[in-house]
Amino acid sequence: MSKEDYYETLGVSRDADQKELKSAFRKQAMQYHPDRNPDDPAAEAKFKELGEAYEALKDPQKRAAYDRFGHAAFENGGGGGGSPFGGGSMGDIFEDIFGEMMGGARRSSGGRSRGADLRYNMEISLEEAYTGKTAEVEIPTSISCETCSGSGAKPGSSPSTCSTCGGVGQVRASQGFFSIQRTCPSCQGRGEVISDPCNACSGAGRVEQTKTLSVNVPAGIEDGTRIRLAGEGEAGTRGGPQGDLYIFLSIKPHQFFQRDGADIYCRVPISMTTAALGGQFEVGTVEGGKTRVKVPEGTQNSKQFRLKSKGMPVMRSTQHGDMYIQVAIETPQNLTKRQRELLSEFEQESSEDNSPESTGFFSRMKGFFDGLAE
Repeated sequence: MSKEDYYETLGVSRDADQKELKSAFRKQAMQYHPDRNPDDPAAEAKFKELGEAYEALKDPQKRAAYDRFGHAAFENGGGGGGSPFGGGSMGDIFEDIFGEMMGGARRSSGGRSRGADLRYNMEISLEEAYTGKTAEVEIPTSISCETCSGSGAKPGSSPSTCSTCGGVGQVRASQGFFSIQRTCPSCQGRGEVISDPCNACSGAGRVEQTKTLSVNVPAGIEDGTRIRLAGEGEAGTRGGPQGDLYIFLSIKPHQFFQRDGADIYCRVPISMTTAALGGQFEVGTVEGGKTRVKVPEGTQNSKQFRLKSKGMPVMRSTQHGDMYIQVAIETPQNLTKRQRELLSEFEQESSEDNSPESTGFFSRMKGFFDGLAE
């Protein structure tokens, strides 16, 4: 009986990438794993076919040979000779994908594992983002136990090699055609056992402590930026390497300024007379100074004025963004009798030249409705 195509076995297309291959294999292998299907020869056979197909296709050279010659690539020494497994056990093939089924995450020699990464949320002001700052932060974390130097064993003693697994941290179990590795039940995968644990850390090799760190926030940093402090996370177990600390920056909303990248925007209300007659005003800038903005005669609402290089600094650069001032013309309120008289006189003296935009709009609108009536 002819073998099923490896791509069909995994249920993927011939142009599937490595991620798709791994995902398809994992999904089906979990379904047909012998531990989930005891005394089911059909599931066991399917599990073996999946492993064979994945092993052939995950290797670029073997996959290229299979795409060209099919199953013949692995027969009679073709394509590098022998089975695509190359003599390895099925447990070795699945170990990197089914860590949790085969005994959990891999550990380094002596039961040492890397410490967890930590996250710290830091909020700064826009002015601090402009200038940059050095901040002191307190991080609750775990550090290596000084009493036992991280070994977990009481001073004067030391961990001993696990007799069950011989220090490997895993034990093999044969099941049908397969040899499967599982976490050692005696040492929980550490490869060592501590008969006399350290009193300070109870054998963990680390203790809880709050430490103070100095964090450099560069000028021009943007909202949502992540700063990594290598080795400042939790201590590893049994003297394993420390994790990392990640500082997540957020910038407080500002009372006057809005930021877009390196540019700063500010909305400034001005009087109707200033917009009509022209004038000037002073506005603060993000670096703490002041600048004067000239308003030309006849300025319209929402007009923007660009102040070059008055924005935020660009990180790792000498450049700065720009600042944009958008004027909002304020209509007079709470008018006195005399003010009303003056505005009425102005209205009587006004012509189409004083309001060309509104005059043109209503003229076009009239033409539109006249056209509908015809």
